[in-house]
Amino acid sequence: MKMYRVEDKYCCTGQEMYQMQRRLETVLRADCNENSAQGYRVVSLYFDDLADSCFHAARDGIYSRKKYRIRIYNDSLDAIKLEVKEKQGSRIYKKSKSITREEMQSLMCGQCISASFSMEDPAFLFNLAIQTRALCPKVIVAYERKAYIYMPGNVRITFDRNIRASRQTAEFGMRDISYMPLREQDTVLEVKYDELMPQFILQLLELNSMWPAAYSKYCLCREKTMI
Repeated sequence: MKMYRVEDKYCCTGQEMYQMQRRLETVLRADCNENSAQGYRVVSLYFDDLADSCFHAARDGIYSRKKYRIRIYNDSLDAIKLEVKEKQGSRIYKKSKSITREEMQSLMCGQCISASFSMEDPAFLFNLAIQTRALCPKVIVAYERKAYIYMPGNVRITFDRNIRASRQTAEFGMRDISYMPLREQDTVLEVKYDELMPQFILQLLELNSMWPAAYSKYCLCREKTMI
């Protein structure tokens, strides 16, 4: 049985983000991907089909939808993640596995890679979408992330800032990519947990003063690159 996690998103100002981080860092531990006090950089290559089905589903707020992406951290190709993220309303289910640089290049060129015959294998889902829907790279999404973890309840709280987009999909993994910043919507808080959020974390975040937002980095960055 799939275990879907709750994912709530909130747009926040830089000042709100700073205040919440100061409160959280006194009781929660930071994510292991950090390479500085500011957190770490996330760079994702998003894929879509010829009809841009994933983009339209995200933009229109379709209840059940998927995202296909390859993700790296801190501009390093030492660890490459292949991910398919399913969304059912406000709940998410992510399938993830490590791939090689050669496999990454194959997928970027529209070629299938080795995979099991399992719907739980993101490589199988990528291959299926490539063969049936001509899945291909569409946009690079990059941002800086500060993340906090609380193991009971599998709670993960992230603050993403300086969100930016690039059309240079063939250059994914390189450091000299040109980006277009979102500017107006470049700071977002994401709260993920399995079932229940501990009350003391809710009090630290003071979410009552913030409204949940239907926020898709992929959708916003695709719109930015279409301008």
